[in-house]
Amino acid sequence: MPLSPYTKHFSEVNMGFGGCNSFAIIETVFPIIFILFFGIVVFIAVKGIAQWNRNNHSPRLTVPAAVVSKRTNVSSHMHNTGSGAMHHTSHSTSYYVTFEVESGDRMELHVDGREFGMLAEGDIGMLTFQGTRYLGFEREKQY
Repeated sequence: MPLSPYTKHFSEVNMGFGGCNSFAIIETVFPIIFILFFGIVVFIAVKGIAQWNRNNHSPRLTVPAAVVSKRTNVSSHMHNTGSGAMHHTSHSTSYYVTFEVESGDRMELHVDGREFGMLAEGDIGMLTFQGTRYLGFEREKQY
């Protein structure tokens, strides 16, 4: 059955963006974005597991050290509660302390909030760590 001059063929109607089929673009771009996202998640997980494994295979060391600086990193996360207009915001704080050992080398270690509060810049004592994992700091008594 011949088409009238006023009727467009389906393939002509479905063309967008200068003659490109927009569904073909989505079919191509979506898998690429999905694979990139999944690849980044896998990369971050593998990197974290590798660091955990290196720490476990590192010796536990106790060395004389001084606290030279402290810092915090506050992150905010906004969550949608599903009701459209309602949002929930949560905050998390990470605590870091920089220690200087006798050789002059410095290392910044992640500590929990309680340890962070107990340490002061200028404290001198014995630092115990394993790789990048903070295990403790025993302050020398100063009178």
